[in-house]
Amino acid sequence: QVQLVESGGGLAQAGGSLSLSCAASGRTLSVYSMGWFRQAPGKEREFVAALSWRGGPTYYSDSVKGRLTISRDNAKNMVYLQMNSLKPEDTAVYYCAAGSKSWVSRIVDGYDYWGQGTQVTVSS
Repeated sequence: QVQLVESGGGLAQAGGSLSLSCAASGRTLSVYSMGWFRQAPGKEREFVAALSWRGGPTYYSDSVKGRLTISRDNAKNMVYLQMNSLKPEDTAVYYCAAGSKSWVSRIVDGYDYWGQGTQVTVSS
C-alpha cells in the first residue's frame, strides 16, 4: 500500500499563487507515476499534471499548461504542484495520485492510490 497526504491548499486571489505538496509513504518503490487531479463541485475529477518518479517529461492539461508546474523530490518522497496566475476556475479539491503502471497516465483509472484532497479556492 501507498499512503498519500496532500497539504498547502487554501484561499488565493485571482492572479495569485499557491503551492501544494504531496507526501508519499509505504511501498513507494512500487510507484511509477505521480499525478495531480482536481474536482470542482458538480464536476468529474479531471487530470491536472503528472510525471514519473524515474524522470522524463512532465504532462499537463491544456487548461493549466504554463501556469502550474509539477515537480518531485525522490529523496523525500514528495511531489509538488506550484500554482501561479491562478484563476477562479482553478477552484477545486486537488488530489494527489500514485500509479504502479509502467507509464504516466492522464486518466483517473491510471492511478492506484489517492490522497484525501486539499481545497483550493480562488476568488475573483
